[in-house]
Amino acid sequence: MNQAKQQCFEQLLLGKTVNSKGWLNDVRVAALARAQALSFPSERHDDWRFTDLSPLFQHSFQPVGSFARLSLGDIEQFLVAGAIRLVFLDGCFASELSDLTRAERGVTVAPLADRLGDKWVETNFGRQAPYQQDAFVALNTNFFEDGAFVHVSSEVAVPIHILHIATKRDTPSAVYPRCLMVMEPNSRAAVIEDYAGHSNDMGDGVYFSNAVTEVVLKDHAQLQHVRVQREEKNSFHIGHCSVSAAKGSVYTSTSLAFGARVSRHSLHITQQGKGAEMHLNGLALVAGRQIADTHTQIDHAAPRGKSVQLHKCIADGSAHAIFSGKIIVHTGATGTDSTQSSRNLLLSGKARIDTQPQLEIFNDDVSCKHGATVGQIDADALFFLKSRGLTEERARNLLTHAFAAEIIDKIPAPALVASLNRTILDERMSGVRS
Repeated sequence: MNQAKQQCFEQLLLGKTVNSKGWLNDVRVAALARAQALSFPSERHDDWRFTDLSPLFQHSFQPVGSFARLSLGDIEQFLVAGAIRLVFLDGCFASELSDLTRAERGVTVAPLADRLGDKWVETNFGRQAPYQQDAFVALNTNFFEDGAFVHVSSEVAVPIHILHIATKRDTPSAVYPRCLMVMEPNSRAAVIEDYAGHSNDMGDGVYFSNAVTEVVLKDHAQLQHVRVQREEKNSFHIGHCSVSAAKGSVYTSTSLAFGARVSRHSLHITQQGKGAEMHLNGLALVAGRQIADTHTQIDHAAPRGKSVQLHKCIADGSAHAIFSGKIIVHTGATGTDSTQSSRNLLLSGKARIDTQPQLEIFNDDVSCKHGATVGQIDADALFFLKSRGLTEERARNLLTHAFAAEIIDKIPAPALVASLNRTILDERMSGVRS
């Protein structure tokens, strides 16, 4: 496996060179050097010991040479009605699929490549996401071609939908979605970051999405950040999000992982200012041979911070779900109030869930607690539904949906909630157990 791993990494390093000038070129050069020095993580890295990346190493990923053309009808199932919409196909901005007409004064939603001269981009890009320590972040920082830039200085009444579509190709391909969000003082917005695949008759659907998002919340800003990962079943998805939360800011995250053969999402939040709040809700729903890994870290580095986290995993077939949630309360973070809960549902005797809630406290003046549970579908509830005429498959799906709905219903976009509910009830868990 070591040889396959090295070959896969070396092929990624041969990705398409993106011409840049000035500050961005310096960042790209530094990121490529760090990627070469770091290479892929192995099972010896504690943060990766549960995550089997060997299926990723079996492919030789090529850079995208030409970009697909799709119509609105092709992506209709992913659209969020009434939203400000920015669409990317294989990492390239698709203006004909985007809709920025609802972006009013006080909000800028634009392709990142068009805004590299903005002071908000130069002062924040690459400052949050740790490309110095993470090979995947370093690869993205060097090879990304475009991405989304969101700058908010007021209250935005409609959601902002950033839709990344990957398409099937003759050979395995690598794409590098990028996103930068800057929330000015007292601003408010809801952003939906959406990763999906487009099915067609080309190839076997193998591609690698390596996504990086950076979020900056200034004093008293409020952001509802929804992240949906529903990639094609043969794809691979590695995502990282870094958040900086200033004084009195409120960051609410709802993260869903449904797709990909192997996926991982790392979310790192740093409380920079007094009284900042973080509300994290997560759901991983996997079946077959899928692997879904969620890693979160909340650094309480200022006084009177509050964090509330609920993460759920549902695993069927021979799937493997991983959750690692670390909360660090630093010395000066007096008055911290933090709660973390991991609740998990096994639908098969072959499925596996590993959960690791963690607390590191370097302060006595805190209120912190955490807990984790792993169980199966309630036999009495299943019997009750079957006694009312439901098939076992339908009864299981209803109970699975009830378990997941607590997370999904927190999304501030009713059309998206309805679509995801249909995914659970009618598609995702039906007929895939092995």
